[in-house]
Amino acid sequence: MMQPFTTLTGIAIPLLIDDINTDQITPAQPKRSLHPDYHAAWFSRWRLDEAGNEIADCVLNAPQYRDAPILVTGRNFGCGSAREGAAWAMIARGIRCIVARSFSDFYRANCIQNGILPVTLDQVDMATLERVVTEANGTRPVTVDLEGQVVISPDDERFSFTMDPAERMMLLEGLDDIGLTMKHMSDIIGWEQRTVTSRPWLQAIPNQAKPSRR
Repeated sequence: MMQPFTTLTGIAIPLLIDDINTDQITPAQPKRSLHPDYHAAWFSRWRLDEAGNEIADCVLNAPQYRDAPILVTGRNFGCGSAREGAAWAMIARGIRCIVARSFSDFYRANCIQNGILPVTLDQVDMATLERVVTEANGTRPVTVDLEGQVVISPDDERFSFTMDPAERMMLLEGLDDIGLTMKHMSDIIGWEQRTVTSRPWLQAIPNQAKPSRR
């Protein structure tokens, strides 16, 4: 079960770039690992030089944004491949909400399946939020209220957003697709019990004869 998302207050990182793709969010690893370090991989090609040292003027390395749980970004965020690791990296880094001008469909779906709230605002509100977050420079927080479907800027301006009711419910209750199915477990068990008597042939396991050798 995922961590439910209700209300989040924290510093927002202004990464105001369009068309950020999943390979930039989480670069492909040269060697496969059963336990990849998604926190280290998060935007590693932007944050680190070839020697593995932090690049000082990268906004993602700025001290005021080290623990920021909100990312404010541009259009078509998460484009490219559908790799779910690009959402896992956000969770590993502590990002719980991404406010973007628009999302790749695949990436947006991966966010919801992993407990990350993807928010889009209209163009005027988004431009205002980008400006205020940049001016605040990590000194004042943003609040994202999923229950009220509102973003509150560092200047206390309120911007409404909409979300599909089913997706909103999944995030509020911390459910992925499996959790959503398990929510109906009593109905599933009831169906299985009724099927034992009403459709017994569904319970039978046919004999699996081994093929003969010639």
